[in-house]
Amino acid sequence: MTPFLKMHGLGNDFVVFDARKQGLALDAATARAIADRRRGVGCDQVIVVERGASGADAVMRIYNADGGEVETCGNAARCVARLLMEEMDNGAVRIDMLGGALVCTDAGGGMITVDMGAPNLMWDKVPLAHPADTNRFALNVDGASHMVSAVSVGNPHCVLFVDDADAAPVASLGPRIETHPMFPKRTNVEFVSVRDRAHLRMRVWERGAGITQACGSGTCAVAVAAHRRGLADAKVEVELDGGVLAIELRESDGHILMTGPATLSFRGEIDFAGLKL
Repeated sequence: MTPFLKMHGLGNDFVVFDARKQGLALDAATARAIADRRRGVGCDQVIVVERGASGADAVMRIYNADGGEVETCGNAARCVARLLMEEMDNGAVRIDMLGGALVCTDAGGGMITVDMGAPNLMWDKVPLAHPADTNRFALNVDGASHMVSAVSVGNPHCVLFVDDADAAPVASLGPRIETHPMFPKRTNVEFVSVRDRAHLRMRVWERGAGITQACGSGTCAVAVAAHRRGLADAKVEVELDGGVLAIELRESDGHILMTGPATLSFRGEIDFAGLKL
């Protein structure tokens, strides 16, 4: 039996394995089986924590519910950071992942701040299939044109500004944009409405996971896109289905600071042999 933790950041939930002392070989089929909400544990992402190197306190590997390994996850970073901080009795940790290193600090009151680094706004770094103004360009989906923004926060995001995020066609349009040829690595899709310059409402279709309660990197991408278009200030609160994240676009270096909670739901054990792959 292999121990795991079930954690979540505003309802964006994870199965977390600690592989620092004993390695864990995880393939796409096993990740999919773990994430299955009927026959597995159930989660949006499976997280494997490995030993850190070159100054990192840990390495975090991220598998979406469809089994694909992805670059970064802000909500999961807060969860893993909480575990490391409690274990090390330290108020700051560095976590390496495919999308780059993230520095996380204790913000008090059960909240954790993640320095997500600076966004990449170059079309070929998002990446897009061909040159476009990432601040605003027309995306044709099934004959309809949608004005979108593109942002990389270590992973790709497509942001749509809408009148009412709660009424947005997340379930139907989200997957069509995720797999649009304009995004060769697929993309996360955020639907956002501006309440005022300090408050945004966002719903998300996550690449490889579908509709989720929250997306940390997506929230950062939305704040960047809104600020670039002159719709929001550098400090905003973003309301997601699962709760609120605070985002600050730091003027001194352009880094994105994301602050929110990290919750431990329960501890368990799993028999990999019993998973239906």
